[in-house]
Amino acid sequence: MTEAVLANSAVADIEQVTQPTHDEIARQKFCSTLRRHAIQDFAEALEADYRTHIAPRMAEPAQTWQDIDRAMRKEASYRFYSALRYNAQEMCFQSVQPQVERALPELIATARDAAARSPAGGSVRTDPNFEVPKYVDVMDVHLTPGCFHTEWTADDVAQGAVVSLGARVFTAQQSHRAWGGVARVVSRWIKAEFPDFDPERMLDIGTSSGKNLIPYVQAFPGVEAHGIDVGAPLLRYGHAIAEHEGVPVHFSQQNAEATDFPDGHFDLIVSSFFFHEIPVWATKKVLAECHRLLRPGGLMVHQELPAHDLVDAWENYFWNWDTRNNNEPAYTAWRNQDPIALMEKAGFDPAASFAHILPDLGAYPDRATAFGWDEPGRPRHGKGGWYVFGSRKPA
Repeated sequence: MTEAVLANSAVADIEQVTQPTHDEIARQKFCSTLRRHAIQDFAEALEADYRTHIAPRMAEPAQTWQDIDRAMRKEASYRFYSALRYNAQEMCFQSVQPQVERALPELIATARDAAARSPAGGSVRTDPNFEVPKYVDVMDVHLTPGCFHTEWTADDVAQGAVVSLGARVFTAQQSHRAWGGVARVVSRWIKAEFPDFDPERMLDIGTSSGKNLIPYVQAFPGVEAHGIDVGAPLLRYGHAIAEHEGVPVHFSQQNAEATDFPDGHFDLIVSSFFFHEIPVWATKKVLAECHRLLRPGGLMVHQELPAHDLVDAWENYFWNWDTRNNNEPAYTAWRNQDPIALMEKAGFDPAASFAHILPDLGAYPDRATAFGWDEPGRPRHGKGGWYVFGSRKPA
């Protein structure tokens, strides 16, 4: 009887294994505040400096974000803003490293227990011979020390913890349940736009630790959920979270350019903050793979950054800062694409495709439908709305 109870008992909460000290909490709160100041308050001050002092000195009015970039490059306001934002970004993830290192043996033990028992019915599959794509392996993407995939020991979850806990500092959020805001927005829109859509099986690409996958399982009860990522530590960590929460999720280490799932395996394919991290040539492969994996009548919805031609020159300049300064070299190239055209090349019908802003739950709790690009008062991506693109395969 004891063995049966143990086999089905809940997995420990891996997110509570690492306990920061008083000084670490203080440092993390400082990092959260500093980054928020850099990316919000100081960004507004930077724009004000440009419009008030720099733009009037330009020989010709700026027509593109490159014009603004050239004018701002040597300005003291830009240089200080960039230094502040760069260091604040890096510090967010560095601030959680001590507690992760201190608790690593217990973190690994918790993830191993989850993998051995999986009481919720999920699974985790990693490959010791997996080849991480060079565009991930050559740098610490997002200035995250060790990036997403580095493994320091057997069955490692350190990077999963650093990315997961560091993201809380990064966004000033306190619970992993709050991370799934994008998934709650998209799933609400799907239910409003396609009321008869009831997915049997779904896939989250670049799932990380599943923060934007678990809410879909809650939104579509009974859906068989799969999440793929190139980072094994993220997947082990995410599987432990899902098992603790009692949510069955099947995690596997795969490159989204070519997966081992059969044709037409999924009714729903999603991603969050994924495509701007990979080169455009890889994006084309991933979208072609999505087309292969979707069943007839299946739906694909990807949350991303808005394309260049949908926003003004200053907003383009603001977004594209990350290309040069945040170890995201594909950022600008991705935003320069037309997602509808990319999907058409991958085999999707442009007439059944879309690219628009969805209302954020916090800002527009009663609105589930998308904003039109020409709609007065339409919110910016990340400020009351989330940009998504996707398509539905003909039934």
